[in-house]
Amino acid sequence: MVVVDAPPLYQELGALYERELDAHGVGAVMLTHKWQPADLLAPHSDIDVRVLLRQAPVDWEEWNHRLAAAHAAAVDREVSHRRLLEHPPGFAFTVTEADGRLVSAPELATWSLISGSARDFQRWKSRAQMAPWCAVDERFYRGILQARMGGRYQLAADSTDNVAKDVAAYRRHCVAWHYLAPCWFAAAALATRTRCPGKTAALTQWRPEGLDGYAELFLRQSEHHADARPRSPRHLLRAAHVALEAAMRRVPGRDRPDGQGHEHARTDWVMTAGMLRVRVARWLYYLDPPPGVATEYLIRREAKELRSAAQTLTALAAEKTTPAQQLAARMAALIPTGSTTADTLRVTLARWHQQKTTVQDFLSFTPDDVPLCPKESRQ
Repeated sequence: MVVVDAPPLYQELGALYERELDAHGVGAVMLTHKWQPADLLAPHSDIDVRVLLRQAPVDWEEWNHRLAAAHAAAVDREVSHRRLLEHPPGFAFTVTEADGRLVSAPELATWSLISGSARDFQRWKSRAQMAPWCAVDERFYRGILQARMGGRYQLAADSTDNVAKDVAAYRRHCVAWHYLAPCWFAAAALATRTRCPGKTAALTQWRPEGLDGYAELFLRQSEHHADARPRSPRHLLRAAHVALEAAMRRVPGRDRPDGQGHEHARTDWVMTAGMLRVRVARWLYYLDPPPGVATEYLIRREAKELRSAAQTLTALAAEKTTPAQQLAARMAALIPTGSTTADTLRVTLARWHQQKTTVQDFLSFTPDDVPLCPKESRQ
């Protein structure tokens, strides 16, 4: 079953992607994408896929080769797919993990269904919306802000290499949809302690006194408002800085320390494993893309996510006293934490192949199998 509420271009793209994954034996029982249909603005927005599997594959490395081949085949269909399908999926989870509420609630709250069981999907999403607010939410939304605010967002880093036409419009899209809108989305969630489903919803629904004009300005930059007066990307960027400075004044400070609570360790494990499960497919695609596809900037972007994964696993490993902690420590040692180049990815691919047993064990590990912390083993 393929959803029908997405814009036609993205409906067709989702159906194509499902067919390619099926043809290459990826075995997905559900496909979702991050953000809501209204947030996908053709032809600029890429589709960020999440793969749901019935169970972990026998061989994650071989599965990743099939995923990379399927993605490359989909990209090779149309020049526009170089941007629309900019990278392979961002996460892979099992149905058991989603059923067990081990997928981060703020992440799952942003999902839209591409294909699979609508009943299961709606159950998971409803539970994610209703779950109590916790430290996982604080980290998720504040992480979005920390990655972009304080001068960290750089328009020049939003590469136009795979943009087929109207580069100026794409750069305006980057300011509005890669900088302002994600920050507004995160600020709205933190201010209201509510898991917002998407960027358009945040700009439409969260408008504290004095911010209404800013929200309207950036909504008008989207394809939903074709009559919008074009502004230069630099002008728009200055307006975004002012708007977000005002919005941040509505965001409360942290109300408690952001510790590594035992109750959230399993979610942290699954989210890190879910991201690492698709890394080999990304690296294979980046190192050998279809003709004409640029991936150098995507290779550079890997550093941030890999560094975050290594930090999370190091925290989960703690004193390395349980088998799970020892496995986390062994996996952390296999993750590069510096800048990423093509050579970095080649070396890491070779290292993961050499340490295939460790990688396979980690990616297939279910946190309920063995307590992560000694304290939990006594409960």
